[in-house]
This record gives sequence, structure tokens and C-alpha cells, in this order.
Amino acid sequence: MRPDSRSDRIQVLVAEQAARRGARAGVVDVCAAAVAALPVGGAGLSAMSRTAASHPLCSTDDISAQLEELQLTLGEGPCVDAFVRGSAVLTPDLLTGELQEHWAVFADAALEAGARAVFALPLQMGAIIPGVLDLYADVPTVLDAEQLADALAFADLATLLLLDTQIVEADAAAPERGFEDLGAYRAEIDQASGILTVQLGVGIEEAFIRLRAHAYVQGLRLADVAADVVAHRLRFSRDAEPDRTDEKT
Repeated sequence: MRPDSRSDRIQVLVAEQAARRGARAGVVDVCAAAVAALPVGGAGLSAMSRTAASHPLCSTDDISAQLEELQLTLGEGPCVDAFVRGSAVLTPDLLTGELQEHWAVFADAALEAGARAVFALPLQMGAIIPGVLDLYADVPTVLDAEQLADALAFADLATLLLLDTQIVEADAAAPERGFEDLGAYRAEIDQASGILTVQLGVGIEEAFIRLRAHAYVQGLRLADVAADVVAHRLRFSRDAEPDRTDEKT
């Protein structure tokens, strides 16, 4: 952590966002305050885990919501790299050739969604990384030293809020869908992955990969595919494409 007067200023900015909502400060307020304070167009935050399905907690607009979903579904992108490395991943321009190769699918999908620069900051306390804060801009953007320090301070505060509350911010779901039980979102994805381990005879990690691959190919939200698997509307098999049926089995 980096406690200093900067962190005090960041706390004030987040508290002001919470006051506008008339609610206790949460990660959704960190996202909103970061967008107001930094040269970015939007922010998103995802809970990350090495042992369970990751899931989005906060998004400030449609583009940031798409970026969180894309990285969750594809399993690649700055958010994923920041979580694995435990360090910030700063991407001033997604059109950079080497990034196009490194994130073969995500880079093009993010550009199509409307993002040009993406900055991923792990929420970190010691060895614990409960999530990643993502910031995006729609034009090539470089964060200077002060802006980067502010972004890291926002990530620090998000870490404290996330670890302190141990709850999911229900109002941090994509705004166009209204409120969403994100705890149920994660539970259903975990349940669907478990079902696929039986249907496919594979481990939980491979089952999750198959689940999100199907979501990407079909252009669907991962949560919607998981719901279909749990409701037995969609069944996977080892040697054929997933079979959809309206009948419960």
C-alpha cells in the first residue's frame, strides 16, 4: 500500500461520489471518481480468483462493461495479465503491433468496442489480489507520473473497500441492465462449470475455458450461457458442438 496525502485526496473524491449516490462508499464510487479525475473515458473493476470464475463488479459505461466481459470471456487482455503478474499493465495504444500479436483476439475486439488505450491496475495487498481496476480511453493516451500515481491510489482504495466489505456492489452491474445480483452471477458460472466437468469429463479449468469459448463464438454473455447450462437448455459433449434444447432434461 502507499499511504500518503495523495491517498487522503483520493478518499475525499471517492467519498464525494458515494455522497451523490447517498450510499456507503464502494468500488463503484472508486470507478466513478477515477473517471472524473483522470484522462480516461470509463472504468471497470472485476473480482479475480485463481480457483474460481472471475466476475465483473463495476463498470461506468457500456464500453467499460464490454471490456470487462471481453476479458472474462476470452481469458486474455491487460486485466488478465495484471492479475497474473501482480503489476500494472499500461497500454497507451491498442494499435501497437506487438499488442495485436500478444492479445490476438482481445485487441481487435476492444478497438471495435470503442477503446484505444487501456490501463489495468491490480488490487493488491501483500500476496492477495482480489481484483483488477481497468481504465480505458477512446484515443491514444499516456498517463504521466502524477496521473499514474493517482490511478494506483484509486486501486489501493478499491482494494481496501473490497477486502473490508467482502460483499458485491449490486448497483455496479452494467447500468443498461439495471440492478443485478452479481453474487448469483458468479455462483451460476461456477455451477455451470461444474456441470461441464461431468458432461465433458474434464477438470474445472478446462470446463470454464469451454464455457467462455462458446460464449465468445456465439456472441453471448458468459452469464447467459451459464444460465442455459444450469437450466439444461444447453448441453455440451466431448465430440460434438453444444446442443440447445427448450426441454429440461
